[in-house]
Amino acid sequence: MALPGLGRALVSAGKLGQKAAEDLYKKAQSGRTSFIAELTGSGAVSASDLAHTMSTAFAAPLLDLDAIDLQRLPKGLLDPKICNDYRIVVLSKRNNRLMVATADPADQQAAEKIKFATQLGVDWVIAEYDKLSKLIEAQSTTANEAMDQIVGGEFEFDEFAAEAVTTEADKTTSSEVDDAPVVKFLHKMLLDAFNMRASDLHFEPYEHNYRVRFRIDGELREIASPPVAIKDKLASRIKVISRMDISEKRVPQDGRMKLKVGPERVIDFRVSTLPTLFGEKIVIRILDPSSAKVGIDALGYEPEEKERLLSAISRPYGMVLVTGPTGSGKTVSLYTCLNLLNKPGINISTAEDPSEINLPGVNQVNVNEKAGLTFAAALKAFLRQDPDVIMVGEIRDLETADISIKAAQTGHMVLSTLHTNDAPTTLTRMMNMGIPTFNIASSVILITAQRLARRLCPNCKAPLDVPRKALLDAGYKAEELDGSWTPYKPVGCSSCNNGYKGRVGIYQVMPISEEIQRIILKGGSALDIAQQASREGVRTLRESGLLKVKQGVTSLDEVLSVTNE
Repeated sequence: MALPGLGRALVSAGKLGQKAAEDLYKKAQSGRTSFIAELTGSGAVSASDLAHTMSTAFAAPLLDLDAIDLQRLPKGLLDPKICNDYRIVVLSKRNNRLMVATADPADQQAAEKIKFATQLGVDWVIAEYDKLSKLIEAQSTTANEAMDQIVGGEFEFDEFAAEAVTTEADKTTSSEVDDAPVVKFLHKMLLDAFNMRASDLHFEPYEHNYRVRFRIDGELREIASPPVAIKDKLASRIKVISRMDISEKRVPQDGRMKLKVGPERVIDFRVSTLPTLFGEKIVIRILDPSSAKVGIDALGYEPEEKERLLSAISRPYGMVLVTGPTGSGKTVSLYTCLNLLNKPGINISTAEDPSEINLPGVNQVNVNEKAGLTFAAALKAFLRQDPDVIMVGEIRDLETADISIKAAQTGHMVLSTLHTNDAPTTLTRMMNMGIPTFNIASSVILITAQRLARRLCPNCKAPLDVPRKALLDAGYKAEELDGSWTPYKPVGCSSCNNGYKGRVGIYQVMPISEEIQRIILKGGSALDIAQQASREGVRTLRESGLLKVKQGVTSLDEVLSVTNE
């Protein structure tokens, strides 16, 4: 495989093996991300190490961007979109040459783009990739500036022009619409959400104010407070590019849209509108296809939990259930399993409401209850399609559960989700739905309950002195408090969100053993099942969380907030 110049330079400098570089390059291409983002994001090479290596390899000066005054940087020399796409910052202009900060001086495409746009030569200065990205975001038009333009009445929404727009990527969009402040504001919000690693954007109208919130690492944070006057224009714009009916404001609608966030990366968004007292509330879910390809090791399973899960999904038939509240990462876990099973010799079909992540090689069906395509109807159709693996988005009713169990008993691997608090209560929930106990005992082979906890930032986390009694009350055993480990607390730095960066899964992986099958057949309670699972070495969610605290992955407060005991 032909590596880009950046990869070749790293291999020559001994910072990366040839095979590792090729694997990361393949991953970047399949996930439609830049190679440099994959390198730094995966931890294969630190941003600082990468900058020093590039400076030496290309004989270019190294610059610490922390010393740069944003206000003194030249403006208007290069289109901000080019700066954002190629992650570059113009530092100065001298005669007919531009001095440009980059993390990848081997990027010939960026150099050619700058030359074509400015008719000037380029002199590269090397900077750290993470600092470069932050400076670019700080340099871009602020949301408040865009709002000031909107308040100033510069934009009159053109219904006719809007109807002509079908997707964000449409080349036919008129320049008048593209230049509109509402469009710039929405584009800015979507880019900010993506760069801040948000999972959802909330646009919420109230009687006297309007707010925009991002869900970052599971927590909602207010980002902007545009004027109330924006609500109809913004709602119409979002509905147009999501292919919804802009004239219908009385009923909820669903749609999808795309946004290009780099030269080779396009992100999907799922859009939902909801009529409220003072206008339409809009929630946009960011669907990053690469999240399904992170691999099972990145999800946070302990070695024995991972082994139990892999053993279950490799069996020829049976049912594997993933449970947890909304937003606990069930979809990513299921798609990670599907990705492992997705081979040329296996026929996989999924029924979802709606399908969130596109996975090539998997036959995905969106449930449409208005048209009569329910989970149960899709399942019946799947069984006539010669399936090997079936994934049901959610078991909501007895009919869906009944067909799923029959499929699991007749030679198919069935993956699905349920909304329950932990693994043992999942079995009693199925009994309460009216499913015969012998069907549950003979079909379900493993249940995984999960939560997502915020991961401590490795750069700024600090040791925390917790009283022994507090640790015992949290659930630690006396013998575990031997002084060989210490809990950590969040601090907060420039590279994280209040001391946390990303999230990690906390899991209770419970195989259905013969003894648990006997308890099910006797109609035993969730407590009976939980006690037996504990005897078999299955950790509760709290115990799994406390293990993550011992490992320094998350904080004790975070585990106590996401798990019950």
